[in-house]
Amino acid sequence: MNIQFPFIGREKQIAWLRQFHRERCHVLVLGPEGIGKSALIDQVRKPLGLWVCPHSEHLSEICTSLEHELGLDSEDLLVVKRKNRILKLLKERKDVTVVFDGATWTTPKLSTFIENVCLRVPVWVCARSEHPWDIGRIWPLLVRFHHIELQPFLPKESQRLVAAAVNEGTIPEKTLGIIDWLHRHAEGNPKTMCELLTEIAHGRYDFNNPHSLRLLDLDRRIHEIFPTSANKQAQF
Repeated sequence: MNIQFPFIGREKQIAWLRQFHRERCHVLVLGPEGIGKSALIDQVRKPLGLWVCPHSEHLSEICTSLEHELGLDSEDLLVVKRKNRILKLLKERKDVTVVFDGATWTTPKLSTFIENVCLRVPVWVCARSEHPWDIGRIWPLLVRFHHIELQPFLPKESQRLVAAAVNEGTIPEKTLGIIDWLHRHAEGNPKTMCELLTEIAHGRYDFNNPHSLRLLDLDRRIHEIFPTSANKQAQF
């Protein structure tokens, strides 16, 4: 049921990232789940040539991502040999920025690896929190990082998203009449907004009926928990 919706807003944050990239700065992108950290990175990934590790919870996953960027094969090596080989090659790269997306609790080994990467190339970290009890052993490194904290959408940004989806023909025009309701229920969270719009694109809801709107939100919550559930059109 996934639908690609247009990227809206964050112009200021994109400008900051471009500047930090030019200045070869370390960056911490902060925000709760669904606020758009990964989407923001995707917007600048190709233009800036970022090396993105989409899963940054385990060193083995990080090594796999960076080996792909370096054109390497793991060759069934132990993780310690893989990460040492990566660090050696990164030392020779002056044009690379490495992004650790989805960073959560970092173990001592993982935080040491990230610190060693920081000594070689600029590092960007995307995380939900900068608190030591959430981010783990990487916390002392973050004083070297420029912070970008993403905020929920403003009502005008939610309106832009819905209008763009209507213009693309993804959702019906009548959705424009419930923008305020969508914004309130999503609490400005872009991911939740897109999930609601996805339900609208696949279902049939009576926007004049409050019970139908409650069903819309219920369908979204069900598909959030069971994303592989049958794509049965909702009717009310």
